[in-house]
Amino acid sequence: MTLLRAYEFSARLFRLHHWRWIYQRFCFVMRKVKKMAAVNVDKLSLKELIDLDGRVKKALAAARDRERMEIKKRVADLAETHGFSVAELFGGARGRGPGKTKSVGVAKYANPENKLDTWTGRGRKPNWVVERLKKGAKLADFEI
Repeated sequence: MTLLRAYEFSARLFRLHHWRWIYQRFCFVMRKVKKMAAVNVDKLSLKELIDLDGRVKKALAAARDRERMEIKKRVADLAETHGFSVAELFGGARGRGPGKTKSVGVAKYANPENKLDTWTGRGRKPNWVVERLKKGAKLADFEI
């Protein structure tokens, strides 16, 4: 068998297996659909509708998680077959791009009694700042 014929044969075999997998998946889904009972929501009470809504939301979340895990696995397998890692392709830090890290704020204010108590000026004010501001101190008094 020549190399070209071997390639054509393997390509046909792949297409055959691919279509068989699609058909099997379709049959599996259709069996699931046939098993589901039709719910007449018009006849349900408010409590039953709320319960049904909660169950549907849980099922949707579980289905999304399954899909995400399936896709992550497929991407990891595909990257591995081509000699890459997922972190190498998409970067380690999520949403910040490759090589970027979370920025840490520099302390701008310090507690006069305990210099280890610092505050960057971002977010909620620490208790020691709030107490001193109530006593009449100004925020500028605590600047480093």
